Amino acid sequence: MGHLDHASFGWLTPTLSYVMACIGAALGLRCTVRALGTTGRARRNWLLTAASAIGTGIWTMHFVAMLGFSVSGTDIRYDVPLTILSLLVAVVVVCAGVFAVGYSRDRTRALLLGGLTTGLGVASMHYLGMAAVRLHGDVTYDPVLVGISVLIAVLAATAALWAGLNIKSPIAVTVASLVMGAAVSSMHYTGMFAVRVHVTPSGQVLPGATAMQFIFPLAVGLGSYLFITSAFVALSPTAGEREASASAQRPVQSPAR
Repeated sequence: MGHLDHASFGWLTPTLSYVMACIGAALGLRCTVRALGTTGRARRNWLLTAASAIGTGIWTMHFVAMLGFSVSGTDIRYDVPLTILSLLVAVVVVCAGVFAVGYSRDRTRALLLGGLTTGLGVASMHYLGMAAVRLHGDVTYDPVLVGISVLIAVLAATAALWAGLNIKSPIAVTVASLVMGAAVSSMHYTGMFAVRVHVTPSGQVLPGATAMQFIFPLAVGLGSYLFITSAFVALSPTAGEREASASAQRPVQSPAR
């Protein structure tokens, strides 16, 4: 049995991964709030931005945390196609949940269905990302902890969609984002504590890319996307601000004599 270290760089990777999860959640919530205040193409575009923010935030959180994952007695590599697929799964399933809530007339039903679908998708992203891990040995999982991690993913996804529907103020969005970031991080590390590795020493070169060759550059790129999009959303006027600006620009009619 190989010794697993989930934070080989100390608190650096857990802290950074939590920050990325919070940024993705905050951006996704703000975009959802903007979407619900608009119609037509604008709503669709805001919901797409929300889904990409939450999906990439969750994926980046997972793989930033994985930068600190190590197993004694073996190197670790990552299958590139599977890793990319896990990113696509994260974005697509979050998109399905966000659109279900954004367009459904029965909000309660959409919330439950969207939360279940998105939560299972997030868990699928996590374990698909773990399936991309290549090492000298066999990886098994504690089924109880796996079940708990999936439950946390579903609850976190449902809470995120509920927050998108009901939370409007920036302060409330910030608090909700911190809670959601903690929930997503808890799901990840619960799933990681379920991992068991039986190392089989070997001199063969492992297939795939190292974390620093592939995961780190991609995580940096997606993190930059989240920061840039956050700045865009922060500077973009809300529907209320646009209405107030339009009202201020209307000519004032003088009273009839």
